[in-house]
Amino acid sequence: MLFALRVYRLTSLFPREELYTLTSQMRGSAASVPTNIAEGCGSDGFDLARFLQIAMRSANELDYQLILARDLGYITEDAHLPLESELTEIKRILNSLITKVRRDARSEKPRGQFRSSRAGRLTANG
Repeated sequence: MLFALRVYRLTSLFPREELYTLTSQMRGSAASVPTNIAEGCGSDGFDLARFLQIAMRSANELDYQLILARDLGYITEDAHLPLESELTEIKRILNSLITKVRRDARSEKPRGQFRSSRAGRLTANG
């Protein structure tokens, strides 16, 4: 969330003509990362992985938008580098979470399904 606040502060310095274009896109991407993580936290494993993947897509969009802002001269290289580094770390963490959540979701036994016990009887999971 702090990263999103930094992006909001940074884009407040952009030219007025960018308000409805790059400024809006960057703010949307930056806010989307923690928003999708929060929304996914109320979900099961497969849905959580889906929301984390959406957060990753938003982080990738923001990665390019930061490069574009730098190349357009809206931010300096000195301002860009720490943001790029922090965003790279956010994406690394998201990637690890996505991998773990997907692995855990696949290994969960579906509730209400029947499996056989050692004695050959059918028992209900759950």
